[in-house]
Order: sequence, then structure tokens, then C-alpha cells
Amino acid sequence: MADATYKRVLLKLSGEALMGSQEFGIDPAVPKRLADEIRPVFESGVEIAVVIGGGNIFRGVQGAAGGMDRAQGDSMGMLATVINALALQDTFEQAGMDSRVMCAISMRQIAEPYIRRRAIRHMEKGRIVILAAGTGNPFFTTDTGAALRACEVNAQILMKATNVDGVYDADPKTNPDAKKYDSVTYDEVLSKNLKVMDAAAIALCRDNNMPVMIFDINGDGNFQNAVEGAHVGTVVYNKED
Repeated sequence: MADATYKRVLLKLSGEALMGSQEFGIDPAVPKRLADEIRPVFESGVEIAVVIGGGNIFRGVQGAAGGMDRAQGDSMGMLATVINALALQDTFEQAGMDSRVMCAISMRQIAEPYIRRRAIRHMEKGRIVILAAGTGNPFFTTDTGAALRACEVNAQILMKATNVDGVYDADPKTNPDAKKYDSVTYDEVLSKNLKVMDAAAIALCRDNNMPVMIFDINGDGNFQNAVEGAHVGTVVYNKED
């Protein structure tokens, strides 16, 4: 833990990341690789909370686009995040990392209700807290849920794991001239419409001075390096900082 720049972090994982090479669902190899990435950080004593999306199973926005009521679709999406959270918990515990699933909607038979002080206590006791069901409300993404939970549990940084190595001014997959930002302010993200997180999440982080790091989860050791302060992605911060 002495080498860690951040002692308490919130890691945001997308549901789509769990698909691996599949078109749907969970590729069992992906949670295992994530566990391998997280375990050295966990074993060093860093306190970890994880927020997981549900896009590998269902996305409320896509349901609404097909004519479904948006609130109903988002409720289904929240249930998808619970499935992913339980999968992560099983994999983490098989890897020797004690963990708890806490859910923003009541599902007491399979997950604890989310209670801020209890979540903090779990982390203090050396357990990974996996936070499911976003904010528990429709019309909010799991990015916003991650921003909210990071502020609530007093994380030092919100780390969003993606499939690219930071924030660019254009899509690097389609534009070879895309410029990568080493750091960028919240206001620049909003004014330039950079595809980092949704606007509500960025505004919440800005208003609560919660730094956000965007990094590539696919690089071996990237999570550990990020926690130790290495420059492995893009940091979003307040201009005054």
C-alpha cells in the first residue's frame, strides 16, 4: 500500500467489456482476467469499489429506441448490472478476494441493500464492494452511478476502464490523426463534447472535485500502475488543480 498514490478508488467497468469476443453475455475469460488485474491492487491494501454496467445484456436506451417505455427499459438494464455484479463477485472470490455485492434496488436474497456507511465499512475491512443497479433510478446511466458512488464513499479518484488508452479529440479507431489528451478539464469535456462519460456524470464530478482517470483495462498491469500514479491514460480534473 505504501506505493499507492490512491488509497481508495472506484473502478467503473462497462458491461460490454465482459462480452469479450462474444456478441452477448459474459465471456468467462474476461472476469478472470479482470480479477488478475485487480488482485495485486487488492493485496496491496488499496480499498476498491467497483461499479459495473449492463450493456452486455440489456440497455434501456436501446429498448426505448425500439418503442419500449424508457423507465421500464432502464429498470431492465439495472437488473442486467446485478447479473454482472454477481458474476464478478464469484470470480473475485475464487481468486481469493473477499467481496460484497450492494444493490441500489432491493434484492435482499442475493445482494445487500446499498447503504453508504456500510459500503465504506466493507472497504475498510478489506472487501471489494461491487455496486449494482446504478443509482437505482431510470434515466441515469451507470457512469452517473459511478460518479455518485465515488463521491459518496469518499474515493480519491474515479477510474473508468475502457478499450482505449485515454481521451481523444476524435475516434482513434477511425481517425489516425486523432489527438490524445494527457489531461483535460471537466469544462473542456463538456464544451468539446468529448466522449468520456455522460454530461451528468462529468458535472457531478466537477461539482465535487472528483478526478476521473480514463485508461485501457486491456494492458497488463495498467490498473496497478494507475493506482500507483503512473500516467497510463487521461485525467479529467478541475482547472484550478
